[in-house]
Amino acid sequence: MSTVSFSQTSDDAFTADVLESDVPVLVDFWAAWCGPCRAMHPILDQLATERDDLRVVGLDVEAHQAIAAKFSVLSMPTFMVFKNGEPVLTLIGSRPKRRLEQELAEVL
Repeated sequence: MSTVSFSQTSDDAFTADVLESDVPVLVDFWAAWCGPCRAMHPILDQLATERDDLRVVGLDVEAHQAIAAKFSVLSMPTFMVFKNGEPVLTLIGSRPKRRLEQELAEVL
């Protein structure tokens, strides 16, 4: 189970939560067994509270496999940024907050 404060989505809610969002969305594809995923959660929590121009949502890939499969997510953590319903950035693996913010700045 996740101990994150940023919102979580599901296969059923993904379209409304992510694809139809009026702001860019950073999706964290994670799994409970993934150590690097757990290491990234505090960083994503910070981003979720600090940024008004970006929504952060998580998707547990074990509980919600259809969306993970649709976007060919095979490694965790995988981060995808969606803008206007389309993926515009895919990042694989954990990273420091500063690096993540620099990568996000390129597409936001």
